Amino acid sequence: MAQKYNQAAQVPVHSNARVVNQGTSSNSISAAVSSSVGAAATGSATTKKGQSKNSSKPQSSSGTGGGTPFKTMELAPAARRKKRKVSEKKLPDRVAALLPESALYTQLVKLEAKVDAAIARKKSDIQDTVTTPPCAQRTLRIYVFNTFANQPLESGESKSSEVPTWTLKIMGNMLEDGGDSSSDSMVNRSIHYPKFSSFFKKITIYLDQTLYPDNHVILWESSRSRVLHEGFEVKRKGDKEFTAIIRLEMNHVPEKFKLSAALTQVLGIEVETRPRIMAALWHYVKVKKLQDPDDPAVFTCDPPLRKVFGEEKVKFAVASQKLTQHLSPLQPIHLEHKIKLSGNNPSGNICYDVLVDVPFPLEKDMSVLLEKMDKSREIDDYDNSIVAAIKKINEHRQRQAFFLGFSHSPAEFINSLIDSQDRDLKVVAGDAIRNVEKEHRSEFFNQPWVEDAVIRHLNRKNASAGDVAGTT
Repeated sequence: MAQKYNQAAQVPVHSNARVVNQGTSSNSISAAVSSSVGAAATGSATTKKGQSKNSSKPQSSSGTGGGTPFKTMELAPAARRKKRKVSEKKLPDRVAALLPESALYTQLVKLEAKVDAAIARKKSDIQDTVTTPPCAQRTLRIYVFNTFANQPLESGESKSSEVPTWTLKIMGNMLEDGGDSSSDSMVNRSIHYPKFSSFFKKITIYLDQTLYPDNHVILWESSRSRVLHEGFEVKRKGDKEFTAIIRLEMNHVPEKFKLSAALTQVLGIEVETRPRIMAALWHYVKVKKLQDPDDPAVFTCDPPLRKVFGEEKVKFAVASQKLTQHLSPLQPIHLEHKIKLSGNNPSGNICYDVLVDVPFPLEKDMSVLLEKMDKSREIDDYDNSIVAAIKKINEHRQRQAFFLGFSHSPAEFINSLIDSQDRDLKVVAGDAIRNVEKEHRSEFFNQPWVEDAVIRHLNRKNASAGDVAGTT
C-alpha cells in the first residue's frame, strides 16, 4: 500500500514541475494541472480517460458519484514584476571596503544628487513662472475726450446739411520711467504691454437719459468679448452738450480686496490679494512672536489683532475664514466727462492715472532655458560611461572573490560550489520540495495524514474501476 501511495504521490510533483518549466499558455497550463490532480486521485486509468477528453474540462470523479474533494483550478500566467531600478552609479559596499579611495567618489555622488534636486526645484519654479508670470505695478494713464462733427454755429446756422454727431473716446497708455510714453516710444519699446481692455472687467457709460431715452446705458464686459482692444469709442447723433458718467471695474487676477480700517492698521496695506494678505498676517505674527510655543498652529492676539478677530487665540486654519468679514470688493472707478460740441476739437484735456499689475514678458526666455535644460546629451554620455565603469569594477570584484575563495581552501570551495549548483538544479527541475531519502523510511508513512489519504485513494480506485467496467 505504501508503494502504491508513493507512486501516486509522485505524479503531481512531476506534473507541477513540468507546468512551471514549459511556460505554455493558460489553456495548456490548466489542462496539465487538471490531469495531474486527476492522476493523483484516480490512478493511471483516470489519467488516460482525462487525456482523451477535452483539456478545458477537468476530470471529476468520486467513489459515491459526488464531486471530487480535490478542487481543480486554472492557472493564469503571472504578471511579470517590474525589477527595482538599483542605483547603478553607486559603488557596492564590498568594492568600497576594498578601495578606500572610493570615499571621494561617494561624496561626489551625494553632491550630484543635491545638485540634481536643486535643479529639479528650479525647473519646477520656472515652469510655474511660465504658467503664471510674476507681475509688477505700473501706472496706466487713461485719456477721456470727445470729438464732434457737423455741429451748428452759435448763431444756429449749420455748416453742413449732414446730421451733427459726436464721438466719446476712452484710451490708455502705460507710463515708462515716470513719464508718458509717446506713440513712437510705444512702437520701438522692447516691452509689449497688454492691450488696454485687458485691464478691465466691465466698462459702463451712462448718457443723458432725457436726450437718449432708448439706449442711454452702454455696457462692455470682458466675459462676453474675448477680443482685446486698444480703446473704446461711442458715437451718437446729437447737438446738445451733457455730462457722461463712466464706471470702470478693474480686472485683477487674482482678485484684490479692500481691507477694513482695523486690518489696515495692523498690516499697513489697503488693497491686496487674499494670499498676500495672509502672508502679511503670518509675517506680523512672526515679527511680534505671537505664535504659541506649545501649539504652533495657534497664535495669540495682541490688542490690534484682538480688534480684528475679537478673540484671545486664533488658529491659522480658520484665520482666512475670519478675515473674510474684513475684506470687501473694490469699488469701480468713477469718471465724469462733459461732452463739448464747440471750441477745441478734440475736446478734453484731463487724464487719470491708475496702478495696474503688468506681467513680466519672461515666457520666451524661460521656455528657451527649459529646452536647454532638457537637452543634456553630454551629461547623459558621462553618466553612461560611469555606469559602464562601475559595472566592470563589480565584475572584477566578483572574479577576485571567486579566486580568493578558491585559493584559501580549494576542496571546500569546490564542494560548496557543487552543493549550490545542485540546489539550483533541483529548484529548476521542481524537485526542491521532495526529500527522497525520507520517503524511503517507514517514519514517513506513520504520519497522521497517511491513513486518510490511503482510504481516499482506495475509494477512488474502486470507483474508477466500476466506471471503466460500465463503459465497456
